Amino acid sequence: MEKIKELIKKILTKEVILYIVFGILTTVVNLGSFYIMTSILNWNENLANFIAIILAVLVAYVTNKDLVFHSEAKSIKEKLNEFLKFMIGRAFTMGIEFLAGALLFLTPIPEMISKLAITVIIVILNFFISKFFAFKSKK
Repeated sequence: MEKIKELIKKILTKEVILYIVFGILTTVVNLGSFYIMTSILNWNENLANFIAIILAVLVAYVTNKDLVFHSEAKSIKEKLNEFLKFMIGRAFTMGIEFLAGALLFLTPIPEMISKLAITVIIVILNFFISKFFAFKSKK
């Protein structure tokens, strides 16, 4: 039991907890803005979804950069480089998510279970891409 507690302490660092909290916020921005655009403003679902995804990724970028990984970028060039790396990472995991969905949705596994499993893997991948690629510390 003590080994499990130690493992949980190693995994659930302040950084990971903040990543989860801001991930939930990002999800709320995505779903909330989609709801507002479709249900209140009566916008087209595809346009609303596109804008909601963009807003969510921007919120994820800002919160990850400033509050989770504490970006050390100072110059415009460094900040642009981080932003591009972040976007490349998100595009990469979006491709993985799409391909994994296409494959898993062909199996007898229920779609929501497949989607949930894929989402967990993508969130973990996004964490590591952000930590070790986009916002890599200079230390």
